Amino acid sequence: MRTVKFSDKELNTMTVSEIVSRNVKTAEIFTSNGIDFCCGGNISFKEVCKKKDLEFNQLKTRILHIDTVIDETHDYDSWGLDTLVDFTVNTHHKYVIDANSLINKYADKVSKVYGKHYDVEVTEINKLFKILSLSLEAHMKKEEHILFPYIKKLARNALEGKTIQPPAFGTITNPIRMLESEHNGVGDVIMRIEQLSYNFQPPKGVCNTFRAWYEKLAEYQSNLFQHTHLENNILFPKAILLEEEIIMKYERT
Repeated sequence: MRTVKFSDKELNTMTVSEIVSRNVKTAEIFTSNGIDFCCGGNISFKEVCKKKDLEFNQLKTRILHIDTVIDETHDYDSWGLDTLVDFTVNTHHKYVIDANSLINKYADKVSKVYGKHYDVEVTEINKLFKILSLSLEAHMKKEEHILFPYIKKLARNALEGKTIQPPAFGTITNPIRMLESEHNGVGDVIMRIEQLSYNFQPPKGVCNTFRAWYEKLAEYQSNLFQHTHLENNILFPKAILLEEEIIMKYERT
């Protein structure tokens, strides 16, 4: 993925379309502010901000720093279970909800324009992502309403030196195994989307919305893989071990 910087001076005269063409990541900033960067993008960034009563300097600052955000490396393995749960919900679950809406918006727009020309790439990917997004949202609700509250209770009781009765679902391994199976399912879908999109490479000559769609899908896949790793390889194993320790104490009392 290329990294591009803008100068303060050139952003004063560049059109919205030119900005997105140079760095497609800016599409998300424009979309979130109701700025058409595709068919209506042949207007200067400064002018469209004036027309829409948007703070030009504030948005310009966001664009100037869009490629300088540092992605910190977290030592998740040293975190407590309650912290891991909160991070998963506030970071990864929130990302999925926000990205689902944006990606579906891009996909619907691209389908109207390119559906007949790129039927497999556009129509099939659109269909698969809608299935994926709905599945993930249902999946996350199970975690947030069933599994995660129990994990936080385990962490709290362990900290307070308290025991805990076995849950209604028997043992934590039961919902975890089901959720891990669902992780595999959504992983298969996003990988199929990667194949259909030729590794998220848009066809030559397509519009900025098409390009932004594929860029966001690639980002989504990366986030999903990080999300799954955090749960499958760190959060879930630690929760299983902690439950075993606490239930053993309960059984001895």
